[in-house]
This record gives sequence, C-alpha cells and structure tokens, in this order.
Amino acid sequence: MTRIKLGRRQFTITAAAGAASLAAPALAQSEPIKVGAIFPLSGPAGPNGQAVVSAIKIAAEMVNAKGGVLGRKIVVIAKDDESTPAVGVTRANEMVAEKVAVVIEGWNSPVTLAEQPVLARANILDITAVSKADPILSGQGNPYAIRLNSSNGQDGAVIAEILLNKLDAKRIGFLTQNDAYGNGAQAVIEAELKKLGKPWEKVVVEQFPFKQTDFRVSLANVKQAKPDAVVGINAAESSGMPALIQQYRQAGIDGTFVGAVGTILPTVFRIAGADMTGVVSADIYFPDLPPFDKIKENLEFVEAYKQEHKEAPDKGAALGAASLEVWATAANAVKSLDRKAVAEAIRGKTVGGTILGDVTFEANGQAKHKATIFKVTDGKTAKIEVLK
Repeated sequence: MTRIKLGRRQFTITAAAGAASLAAPALAQSEPIKVGAIFPLSGPAGPNGQAVVSAIKIAAEMVNAKGGVLGRKIVVIAKDDESTPAVGVTRANEMVAEKVAVVIEGWNSPVTLAEQPVLARANILDITAVSKADPILSGQGNPYAIRLNSSNGQDGAVIAEILLNKLDAKRIGFLTQNDAYGNGAQAVIEAELKKLGKPWEKVVVEQFPFKQTDFRVSLANVKQAKPDAVVGINAAESSGMPALIQQYRQAGIDGTFVGAVGTILPTVFRIAGADMTGVVSADIYFPDLPPFDKIKENLEFVEAYKQEHKEAPDKGAALGAASLEVWATAANAVKSLDRKAVAEAIRGKTVGGTILGDVTFEANGQAKHKATIFKVTDGKTAKIEVLK
C-alpha cells in the first residue's frame, strides 16, 4: 500500500514593486481554494446535514492551520440539497458556477446519484461522505468515485451477524426506506443472511418514503407477524428514525429493533429517549471509544467540535471532516488540484493522519471500516454496551 500524509506547508509570495508580469500569478496563487459541501440543511435530515457542514468547516480550519492546500487557504461553500434529487442537481450546477475544486456531498443516496454526473461532466472531484447505496461506486455517474462511509455492501454482513449470531432470530421483519439506500440495504442483508446458512424466514416487509413520520399502520402489520427481530432502515435520523422507534415501542412489538448500521445517531437518542433502550445496531465511529480515543487528529477535532457545539461529533460529522482531510492530504501529496490526479492518490491507497486514523481505500474508492456492534442499555442517558 502507498501511504501519504498531510505535512506542514508554507507558501510565501514576494513580488517586486511594479513587476506587473508577476502580479497576476501571485494573485491567483494567494486566492483561497473553494470547497463545495452539498447536504440537507433543512427538512427531515436538516440537523444532521448542518452538523456535517459544520464539521467540514472545522476540518478546513485545521487544514489551514497546517498550511492549507498547495500553500493556499481553503474556504467552504455550503448549499442545501433539501434531500431532493432535483434540488441536488441544481446545487451541483451552482457549485460548477462557483468553480469549486472539490465537492463533498451526500446524506441521501438518490441525491448523490443525481449529482454525480453533473460534477463529473464539469471535471470536479466528488467525494461522498455519508450516502451508502452501492451504485454510487459503480463508476457510471462518477468514474473517480470516493466514499468515506461504509457501504450497504459492507453493512449487510454486520446486520446479518447481529440477527443470526447475536440475537439468534428466526423470524425477521424489515421496515425499509423505499429508495436506492433502503432497498439496496435490505437486499444485501438478505443475501448475507443466506450466506450464513442458518434457518430464518422473512415474515414481514413494510416500506415507506424518506419523509414519513407516521408508521402506525405499518407497525400494526409488523406486530401481527410476530417477528423475533425487525431491521429498521431509515436515514431520517432527526425525524423518521426516532419516530419509528417511539411508535415501535408504543405498538408493543416484542421483537428486537435492529437499527441499520450508522443510523442510531445522537439525534435519534435526543428525540426517542428512553424508547431507545434495547435497540441493537452497529457503527464505524465513536468519538470516545477505541481506536478513536487514541488518535491525535480525532482528539483535536472532537475538542474543536465540542467548543462550537457543546457536544461530541457524531459519525456523520466525523465523515464529513475526514472527507476534507483525505482530499487535502491527496492534493498536497500530488501537488495538484486535478481531479484524476487527486483521486488516484486516494483510490487503492492508504491516507494517513486523518480523524479516522489511517484510512485504506479499495480500488473503487470505498473506504474500509470495522464496525462495532452495540446494544442500548439506557436510552435516556444514551448508554450503550459493546457486544463482543
């Protein structure tokens, strides 16, 4: 593996007075580099997207303190995709007009998939921070795709492990967001369940749109099916997911609620509270658990985030910040903002010195992760127990 690190860089421009021929290049080199951030800043995922954008801005300050990118400061331009593909396309076109060097995007997979071709045609590097659908890395929309979050493909094996080996569930139900993310996640989970070779049956499937918050009819059907465990696949972690868990408890369903990987965020705890107790899930980042509690860059990021928000960052925020770090590290390593050159310094390589530590990417641009499985033991205080 090739390893690249972000070193401290200094850049100084001196021009003799009256040297008109040097004035324009000097000005160009001193101008800040624009970094685009497209996330939902309103609607069901608005609070989550706001946290990601804030984290990207904090990471930009950290990178600038170390000399910036190619000796230039970076500035973050944020836009609201409203969790809607058509709006995402408009925002992507606006980023093209802004002449950004890179776009960090993606809470909703359908939005990411819609934005990819726009940015690719404009020759702008596009890094997905959170969206999980596997087609994002197919190369069709973005031939130089890069993703920091775990994928549906990676997550499927983790949820299958929880269902069959941790919970010994035989009767399994699904509450699935009806889009590229949710349907893709369920398909992969089912495929991984079959691979484990243990007996199980799918007893109920209820689908819903991303913006839905009333699940009572669906949950009545789930209760009637008498599942041992139910997988909740809902990316609206500030609205839909906490509502789903609260209504699940109110419906009196006995089966264990299993949250899809990465969906049990602090925003869910804040709203669902005590109803979170007993939920089982998994995630790839915890600010104060190993190995992250020993990573210098993470400790610096967590402290900076706490100073601004009075709370620790969640996984989404960390992924947004790490996306910027990875791009900055690669750009400095190849001494270029060229989309292809920077992407090739990431895909199939290990990028060191990030909030997540040394991040290794597969050849298709997917970051590799190890998920931690946990059970919520006290939803009111957000206390969890790691399941070995």
